[in-house]
Amino acid sequence: MPDSDIVLSSVLARLERYVGLESPSGDVARTSALAGVLAGELAQAGAEVTLHDAPGWGRHVEARVEGTDPLLAPLVLLGHLDTVFPAGTLQARPFRVAEGRATGPGVFDMKAGLAVLVETLGLLRAAGERPRRPLRILVTCDEEVGSGSSRATIEALATGAAGTLVLEPSLPGGAAKTARKGVATYRLRALGRAAHAGVEPEKGISAITELARQVLAVQALAAPERGTTVTVGLIGGGSASNVVPAEAWAEVDVRFATGGEAARVDAAVRALAPALPGARLEVAGGVNRPPLERTAAGIALYQAARAVAAELGFELPEGATGGGSDGNFTAALGVPTLDGLGPQGGGAHAVHEHVRVDDLPRRVALLRRLLASL
Repeated sequence: MPDSDIVLSSVLARLERYVGLESPSGDVARTSALAGVLAGELAQAGAEVTLHDAPGWGRHVEARVEGTDPLLAPLVLLGHLDTVFPAGTLQARPFRVAEGRATGPGVFDMKAGLAVLVETLGLLRAAGERPRRPLRILVTCDEEVGSGSSRATIEALATGAAGTLVLEPSLPGGAAKTARKGVATYRLRALGRAAHAGVEPEKGISAITELARQVLAVQALAAPERGTTVTVGLIGGGSASNVVPAEAWAEVDVRFATGGEAARVDAAVRALAPALPGARLEVAGGVNRPPLERTAAGIALYQAARAVAAELGFELPEGATGGGSDGNFTAALGVPTLDGLGPQGGGAHAVHEHVRVDDLPRRVALLRRLLASL
């Protein structure tokens, strides 16, 4: 194995390069620029690279690497290059390494995972090695906003795969993710009838009153004991304080741990009916990420990774999270999926986002051995 100090220096330089290219979701020029850099570095690492245009979002990077046994089912590796931070954040919080931490916008979620991925492939090529299975790699540019333009490509690459490894950030303590909640989003739109609030309010139908009742009905669908949460995160309506409101709307976030819960909530939301005579209700949206459920096949993949980590001298715990990733889609296809293989850190989507520098070489070593042994 290469000296860990050499690996650390190389992967840190790579990480600084990626963080230095801001890539907010929906910023086509910036995400495409980073996609171009990743494509070039993956090609240097021996991959066959294809760029997929994603109108309005940028470009997805697909890469393929031959395995030593081409007859084996392939292994899928997933990541994303978009971040939640707006352009200009880098100026206020540039990439910095201090007190054992690397900081900067997107460093944890998930440019460190991308650096680990590309570094690993580069090391394999430099050593004249190849992974055991053929690799199908996809780095998307729209994961933070639901993967609407990349889902079909993810599912196509994963069909028939032996397993999926996702380089998203690890859980606190470095744990891999063996379960993720699914996500549904809905927009409720209540329609009433406007009227003068002082002269003839009785002639109006309050869309806000209608919506308020629907908000309570939707929130009653939560079942925290089963891992199902419902959050009304945005709401608006009306035109003036002296007008009975003719329109109001709310946006709803639902998280669920199982497909059964997703189906239950979705059916109930679509069955909502107006509470006020004369009011109308429109429901848009639905499930956009199925859950990554904890399965026997997924745990077998985790146990293999845990054994490799033990050989390398560190623990690899497991856990679950309420957030979704592109791994949710592969898991829903029945492909064993192990998520959260990125480096330790914290503060995803926050100003204190960081990565533990000492974990970077360890994650490179883990991924390298997994690709050789799985």
